[in-house]
Amino acid sequence: MTVIAVILLLLLAASGIYVAAVLGLVSVILGEAFSFLPLMPSLGTVSWGASSNFLLVAVPLFILMGEILLRTGIAADMFNALDKWVNWIPGGLMHTNVASTALFAATTGSSVATAATIGTVAVPNIEKHGYGPSLFLGSLAAGGTLGILIPPSISIIIYAFLTDSSVNDLYLAAMIPGFSLAVMFSVAIYIACKINPSLSGTRDKADWSQRIRALPHLLPPIILFMVVIGSIYIGIATPTEAASLGVVASLIFGFSRKRINLEVLKRSFEGTMKTTAMVLLIVVVAHFLNFVLQTIGATQFISDFMDNLGLNPYVAIVLIIAFYLVLGMFMEGLTLITVTTPIVVPVILALGFDQIWFGIVFVILIEASLITPPIGINLFVVQAVRGKGEFRDVVIGSLPFLIMMIGMIFLLLLFPGIAMWLPNLLN
Repeated sequence: MTVIAVILLLLLAASGIYVAAVLGLVSVILGEAFSFLPLMPSLGTVSWGASSNFLLVAVPLFILMGEILLRTGIAADMFNALDKWVNWIPGGLMHTNVASTALFAATTGSSVATAATIGTVAVPNIEKHGYGPSLFLGSLAAGGTLGILIPPSISIIIYAFLTDSSVNDLYLAAMIPGFSLAVMFSVAIYIACKINPSLSGTRDKADWSQRIRALPHLLPPIILFMVVIGSIYIGIATPTEAASLGVVASLIFGFSRKRINLEVLKRSFEGTMKTTAMVLLIVVVAHFLNFVLQTIGATQFISDFMDNLGLNPYVAIVLIIAFYLVLGMFMEGLTLITVTTPIVVPVILALGFDQIWFGIVFVILIEASLITPPIGINLFVVQAVRGKGEFRDVVIGSLPFLIMMIGMIFLLLLFPGIAMWLPNLLN
């Protein structure tokens, strides 16, 4: 039955059907074929149980916060300000791409929004300053993936919901790996530009007076990060309440810069509703699929199968990582999280690994799926923003950053404390 489930998922996903519809069809087929009890009458109860979870309210709030930052131009101001501070490093604006995506990610929690927003501002500079297009575009695509690792992350919220984990612990665990990965991306750019200086392009040199004048434009994302994350760890707000504080703060910044009007609010709410509907529909349907898989015994079968293999835990985890790297080439990140988490996490626990630690490894694997063809969403987003040239430029340019992601995963395997030090320290 497990093999049939996987084949059904891959075939239906490859057919171009919407992800939520794929998950729903697989649920119905498996339930009718392998369950001795009628499962469809449970659809309403199971779906309501998933959709009414208070934690998921944070998802549309974080999306709305990102939409407001995008529509009010605060993200563009942040990019231009960061450029004044980091463009002196070999690689110039590519370091700005990474820094701005990391900082913007820390306020939105969305990978696609981050890549699209920063890409819109950055791409015109490729020809203007003579950058090597491949590495430049790769820095945008890969930098955008930081949006699902650096808190507040929507993907982490969904993982916490599916595994009944602490969002607070997961956010703490993601801090060091998230910002360390951003540094590793910059290191990759630096090495590439040292090897091939033609990739660096020309740089607009900024003096200290320009850098000081740019600082106010960096305050909104920094303050938002402190408001959202700080309120959680001070203990005055839950993740959902912190997300609402972030929305209020983003509105204040928008009004203070006189960039909020009815049109901006309308577009922000419309964008939020579209994205939220897509995300939560997938989560709810995937929750029912997981209920079906548990009912027919597929989850237990996989766990028992891995246990009976008698593999060394580290060999098993490396095989799981390799499986996700391959699967991520053909499945969208949100689908990977919602479908596989309830199946794989029990196996991870049986192997003796911590589910908080694995949550961070898992999210990095999801990041990798966003820049691996043929389904890598961020590759298509950046190419769409570029609007010309060959798609392979983005793919090739993303490879150094993919290597860095895999490197971070193996660092987490060798040194779990990279992720677990902060949760252990503060708990």
